[in-house]
Amino acid sequence: EAAASGRLHDFVLTVEAGPVGGVPASGLDFGCSRSPQSVIDQPSQFDFYDGGGLDIAILGAAEVGADGSVNVSVFGERVAGVGGFVNITHSAKRLVFCFPLRSGGLEVSRDESGGIVIEREGSFAKFVHQLPRERVCFDGPTAIKRGQDVLYVTERAVFRLTATGLELQELAPGIDVNKHVLSLMDFSPQISKAIRPMPAECFQ
Repeated sequence: EAAASGRLHDFVLTVEAGPVGGVPASGLDFGCSRSPQSVIDQPSQFDFYDGGGLDIAILGAAEVGADGSVNVSVFGERVAGVGGFVNITHSAKRLVFCFPLRSGGLEVSRDESGGIVIEREGSFAKFVHQLPRERVCFDGPTAIKRGQDVLYVTERAVFRLTATGLELQELAPGIDVNKHVLSLMDFSPQISKAIRPMPAECFQ
């Protein structure tokens, strides 16, 4: 997306395997990058991460608890492991977790005015009341103590981590906050006194 919009010059992307700059590959090619500025060995890359070199990290999430903790390693009966997730989330100054509000068959479209339409709702909640301790790959309360800035971005709402849990701060156009967000979470987040619309460019 950044390459398509011509914004790659605004930041430098890295991959755990060692590429710095360029366009990271996805899918089965993950770990490679097209036209990187440099490629360093993986231990040196993790030294950079562990030393606080990342200004911001964009990651996914399988489940998020009411305290902002995140699971990325256990999906039902499947155990995927965490890879470099722990190193990155522990040391990056800002974190943005991007994932759908629900999973399992979710289908989303846009109407003519640019609003979000939920064609088919997901079967499984991603926002759960509390994660089992063995599934906590990122601990929300610890991140607050470290002073990290943490956002949780879904296709219909944006939340921020606070000292008292998640706070709903932005809403997508066409989304009803009660019907499409709050009623589909396993807990009740705090709600900002001034909920903002998500930026229009997110839906272009």
